[in-house]
Amino acid sequence: MSPNPVTLHLRAESKPLEHRSALTPTTAKQLIDAGFNVIIERSSQRVFDDAEFEAIGAPLVNEFSWPSAPKDELIIGLKELPEESFPLVHEHIQFAHCYKNQGGWKDVLSRYHNGNGTLYDIEFLTDDQGRRVAAFGFHAGFAGAAIGLLNWAWQLEHEEPLSEVEWYPNEAALVEDVKKAVESAVSRTGVKLPSVLVIGALGRCGSGAVDLIRKVGLPEKNIIKWDMAETAKGGPFEEIVQSDVFINCIYLSKQIPPFVTMETLNTSERKLSVIVDVSADTTNPFNPVPVYTVATTFKEPTVPVELENGPRLSVISIDHLPSMLPREASEAFSAALLPSLLELPDRENARVWKEAKELYNYHVARL
Repeated sequence: MSPNPVTLHLRAESKPLEHRSALTPTTAKQLIDAGFNVIIERSSQRVFDDAEFEAIGAPLVNEFSWPSAPKDELIIGLKELPEESFPLVHEHIQFAHCYKNQGGWKDVLSRYHNGNGTLYDIEFLTDDQGRRVAAFGFHAGFAGAAIGLLNWAWQLEHEEPLSEVEWYPNEAALVEDVKKAVESAVSRTGVKLPSVLVIGALGRCGSGAVDLIRKVGLPEKNIIKWDMAETAKGGPFEEIVQSDVFINCIYLSKQIPPFVTMETLNTSERKLSVIVDVSADTTNPFNPVPVYTVATTFKEPTVPVELENGPRLSVISIDHLPSMLPREASEAFSAALLPSLLELPDRENARVWKEAKELYNYHVARL
């Protein structure tokens, strides 16, 4: 470790209902043990209590005090900063959503440039295979599958759409709720346990979906796991129409034939009653599930698909699913980010940080 230890300042998240955290008490302690200084802003909404950080010896400072922190502190957080205009003088590690020409990207990026700061965008921290070093995919799939099964059970006995879904303090509580809902719907209506088809089953997100389905007790024969090999022939796929629940977990990088269409779904032979579009590429013209047009939310988790034939069908397309399990999602994400964080003392030379800085400079040059 260099004689001047790196100081990481964990800022409190300002986005409403964001309970996740880039650092956890576990990873903060590992950084402290490795010689880092770690400063934690108090937070009224983080899933980890301030006391949990205090217990591992991290000093606490006031919520949202990072703008006045010494310049050599690295500011780490997850979501975008509040929309303000003051220049950013620090090095920031976060998701900034300003490298793909998103609305307002120039305003966001110029704040770093104007303050002589730096952005290391977590979305673009990659390993030597080009794979993201840390992502929330597993818990997006896990939570998506959970809401999908809750909705399947709900629709068997209710006319009105599924009501608001809450976040959970831990995974076990969520699994228990889903298990109860499925078992009680089956025992009261006499239907069979659902068959669930997961596309992208080998990826992070699909693995999370499959893990939830197993944990709530569905037998292996009810879990249909598809990936590149099964979809290679090109959709639409009758197998989806004949499943009870379809979970889309693919990472969309190019145009592919749709997995389902309004025509293939509009049949009295259809069993499918729930689509979970974890990828939530709602506005993408290449969305392979082109049967809905609105993103859904935890408050209103489903949107109906208007069809004349077959059972009622609804779509879940929530784009921040991991927030449903903020503790586990944060632990997994932060543990994956940790090896890169440990390289920060040598960030001028360490590949992951050097490339992130080059990418920042590239986008600043476009301003």
